[in-house]
Amino acid sequence: MGFNIILESMPRFLDGTLITIQITALSVVIGLCLAVPLALMRVAKNPFVRGPVYAFIFYFRGTPLLVQIFLIYYGSGQFQNGLSQIGLWYLFREAYFCAIMSLTLNTAAYTAEILRGAIQGVPWGEIEAARACGMSGALLYRRIILPKAFRLAWPAYTNEVVFLLQASSLVSIITLMDITGVARVLAARTFAFYELFLTAAAIYLILVYGLIWVFHRIEYRISAHLRAAPETAQPAAGM
Repeated sequence: MGFNIILESMPRFLDGTLITIQITALSVVIGLCLAVPLALMRVAKNPFVRGPVYAFIFYFRGTPLLVQIFLIYYGSGQFQNGLSQIGLWYLFREAYFCAIMSLTLNTAAYTAEILRGAIQGVPWGEIEAARACGMSGALLYRRIILPKAFRLAWPAYTNEVVFLLQASSLVSIITLMDITGVARVLAARTFAFYELFLTAAAIYLILVYGLIWVFHRIEYRISAHLRAAPETAQPAAGM
C-alpha cells in the first residue's frame, strides 16, 4: 500500500472534509428550519394546506437524490434568462449553491415526514391536559406538542442526518471537491484507487461516528427526565 500517496494527499483531503462538513451542516440547519413548518402544514386539516406539502414530500422522497442534483444544477441552465431577470442566476450557476439546495430540499422532505409522525404520536392525554390548563393554538404547539415530538423523532432524525452526510458524497459529480471529489481526482491522476478511496472511507467513518456521538449526547440531555432519579438512602432502623 502506498502510504506516501496517502500522506501527500492529506492536505487535499482535509480541504475536502471542510467542504463536506460545511455542506452537510448548512443543509441540516436550513432543512430543519423548513421541515418544522412543513410538518405543521402536513398535519393541517385543510386539504389546500396539506396537499402541496404532501406533493413536495412525495416527490423528494420518491426520486433519487442524484436526479434531484442533476435537475437543479444542469436543469436550471434552461431557465437562465428568467433566473437572470430576477437576479438568481449567479446563485444557480454555482455548484456549491446547487449542492446545498438539493441536499436541503431532500432532507427537509424526510425530516418533515419524521416530524409529522412524531406530532401525531404525541399522547392525546398530554394534549387534553394542556388544554385543560388553558393552552391552545400556537402556545399548545410551542410548549407541549413540538417539544414532545422532537424527543420522539430524535432517533429517526439522527439517522436522517447520518444518511445526509453520507449522501453528500454525490455532490462530487457536479465538480465539488468534497472528500469523494478529492479521492476521484487524485485517483485519476495517480491510479492509487485503493489507497485513496480507502482513506476517503476512513474519513467518512470518523465523521459519521463523531456525528452519532454528538447526537446521542443531545438525546441523553433531552431525555434526562425519563431517567429514574437516584434513590435516597433510607435511615437505618432504630436511629
